[in-house]
Amino acid sequence: MSYQAILIVSFGGPEQRADVIPFLENVLRGKDVPSERMPAVAEHYYHFDGKSPINDQNRNLIAALKKELAEHHIELPVYWGNRNWHPLLADTLEQMKKDGVKKALAFFTSAFSSYSGCRQYRENIAAAREAVGEGAPVVDKLRVFFNHPAFIEAVADHTVGGLRQLSEEERGRAKLVFTAHSIPLSMAQTSQYQPQLEEASRLVAERVAVERGGRIDFDLVYQSRSGPPTQPWLEPDILDFLRQYKRGGGNDPVLIVPIGFVSDHMEILYDLDTEAKRLCAEIGLRMVRVPCAGTHPRFVSMIRELIMERMAVDKGSLNVERPALGSLPASHDVCAADCCPAPRRPVMASKI
Repeated sequence: MSYQAILIVSFGGPEQRADVIPFLENVLRGKDVPSERMPAVAEHYYHFDGKSPINDQNRNLIAALKKELAEHHIELPVYWGNRNWHPLLADTLEQMKKDGVKKALAFFTSAFSSYSGCRQYRENIAAAREAVGEGAPVVDKLRVFFNHPAFIEAVADHTVGGLRQLSEEERGRAKLVFTAHSIPLSMAQTSQYQPQLEEASRLVAERVAVERGGRIDFDLVYQSRSGPPTQPWLEPDILDFLRQYKRGGGNDPVLIVPIGFVSDHMEILYDLDTEAKRLCAEIGLRMVRVPCAGTHPRFVSMIRELIMERMAVDKGSLNVERPALGSLPASHDVCAADCCPAPRRPVMASKI
């Protein structure tokens, strides 16, 4: 049976102040997170009147994807389901069942392999299918796209735009810093998350080298850690990195590229645009934050290309092209049973 629909799978976020605590209860349920974490994160949302930008950004992405599909005469409806807030995956799969969808392709709004960025979403879909019961659509995920040429092009294009906010002389001196969500070391050690981030960052740095006077050097740092202090997570933290850079005599502008995220959601607005920006002002560093891939035309066209690629594989086509840049191969279509296993202890590594 051919694929009959596309399902955008994302994290979800509150739309108003009254949603914040119920949303965070969904996020933290069963997680080993310090008790003070929920009220602390709730304040991040209250700072923006309780509304996360992630849902509107997904609506914009869906609108752009529908236009992209229509322009290429691909007649597939696009659905949307979240892990933690409405529209929830089970409700979306129920609607798909009512609409007669038997088989769908899923695009996860996560470019890199890890338990929380891939396998957990697959588990969420399995739980939603079980909740829907007989007749729930089969859902296959599209491959991870960290080294897809179009993703690299979209991030590089935004990075060049960020560099051009600096003077020509500053561009060559600017400190290029890529950020991603920190995850527990126990999770990083059982996935390709860190190598994929390093590779994607290198590929983008190579693309923007001309704008930087030929410089390709960069740093990869992490943000948004949320586990207990006793649990080791990927480091350095963005704020610690900025302090150390300044203490070491660094005075050049800092260009921050949140390559680990695909949309400018709450963790970008708070951790980078609020906390990192405030710190840079305090210690005397000029900071430019680059947008995420968002609805960049190449990012949207990449989703279409991944759909067409997987549909061709499903139809048994031989020698299907699987574009990938750099030294790492294109990711697999079907995850192995032991792919990105859950960490030893329940943790929160989430885009909130």
